[in-house]
Amino acid sequence: MSRVRTAMLVVIAAAIGGAGGYWYAPRQPAMPTLSLSVEPAAAADRTILYYRDPSGAPFWSKEPKKDAQGRDYVPVYSDEEQSSAPQQKKLQAKGGERKPLYYRNPMGLPDTSPVPKKDSMGMDYIPVYEGDDQDDDNTIKVSVDRVQRSGVRTEKVQLRTLIRPVRVPGIVRIDERKQTVVTLRAEGYIEELHVNATGETVKAGAPLFRLYSAPLVQAQLEYALAIKASRNLHDASQMAMVDGAARKLRSLGIPESRIREIQESGTVSRTIEWPAPGSGTVLEKKVIGGQRIMAGDELYRIADLSTVWVIAEVPEQDIGSIVLGDSATVTFRAFASQPMEGRVTLVYPELKAETRTGRVRIEVPNPDGRLKPDMYADVVFHSGAEDKPVVAVPDSAVIDSGTRQIVLISKGEGRFEPRAVKTGRHGDGYVEALEGIKEGEEVVTSATFLIDAESNLRAALKGFTPQEPPK
Repeated sequence: MSRVRTAMLVVIAAAIGGAGGYWYAPRQPAMPTLSLSVEPAAAADRTILYYRDPSGAPFWSKEPKKDAQGRDYVPVYSDEEQSSAPQQKKLQAKGGERKPLYYRNPMGLPDTSPVPKKDSMGMDYIPVYEGDDQDDDNTIKVSVDRVQRSGVRTEKVQLRTLIRPVRVPGIVRIDERKQTVVTLRAEGYIEELHVNATGETVKAGAPLFRLYSAPLVQAQLEYALAIKASRNLHDASQMAMVDGAARKLRSLGIPESRIREIQESGTVSRTIEWPAPGSGTVLEKKVIGGQRIMAGDELYRIADLSTVWVIAEVPEQDIGSIVLGDSATVTFRAFASQPMEGRVTLVYPELKAETRTGRVRIEVPNPDGRLKPDMYADVVFHSGAEDKPVVAVPDSAVIDSGTRQIVLISKGEGRFEPRAVKTGRHGDGYVEALEGIKEGEEVVTSATFLIDAESNLRAALKGFTPQEPPK
């Protein structure tokens, strides 16, 4: 037994001795030693941008700091920040890298930061890169979702012919160039009337009445005697007498048909059938059968109504837009379902002081004579129909403050640029843009009040709140 115990003790001692040799002469692993020598070198090459709260609260510091519980703020390195920025990831995916210029408030408040931070609600500030215009003073940023919910609509600027309808009242008048008055240049007597009622229609050359006039009979006799004498003598003096007698007859207004009759027959009738000087309708008749007529008395007034004038009363503010040749649609109240087309032939040079209106003349055909003088009409002038196309925007796109006009240019993705324009003529729901915009740009046509309110609010906040300049 003693030998067995002695052998077991020797084995245990040998084992303990071998194990003790391993413990006292340990071999250090290689990897931990390499890591201790490399990490400090890598940390020395990295740039610390700032220090953040270890609990994740929205607190930041430029210098090392401890929180209220004594914990160190966690350093944030430049490579970590760039890799965590969503917009930077997109840029790296596209093969380009940009460094943020500064960070702006996510709610649009006038507050910027040179380093990333969070607002009071925990939302990250938005990085702004060089070339971005989303924080430009000339650009308004509205979320795409809000744009869609607010019903914002845009329209491309195009060249248009602006036709401005001007609606005014009018009245039918007689064409002054087609009126004639029947008078005599010598006294006489009406022996018979052939046209004895107002409103009758006569043709040029048709007899109006039969007249006896002693001076006219005397002048005819002189002409007949001069012709008879010239046939016998054939000298120059006698021919001069014939010409003088003929001129006297024409001076007294005797019709050419009567003068030719005397030349051919050499006889003189006691009475003359007085012809109508022109075709038309008898508007006035101031003579009766047997009446004595003095020289210069007006016997008939005849007017040709195949064409009539419509005199429109145009307000002073619209008179400048109407020019000669403009087309006009005339609707007579007696024939409301049958509008007629006409042309502007004259813009009268004077203005009525009482009504502040100017008169415009339109010629309208009246072949069937249904249009009567003094009829009322409604006139629509199509001003600008013959003009060249111009750059025009919808009326709803213009924000008029009274002193200037502004349109909102859509730049896509909820970005809008307010731009001052100079406007001109209006027509068909559009307004001419003389300056400030060009063809092909997109303008906001609806919900402009929303974007304008965003712009005014931002301007007001910037005016009352000092901004931290970007670094």
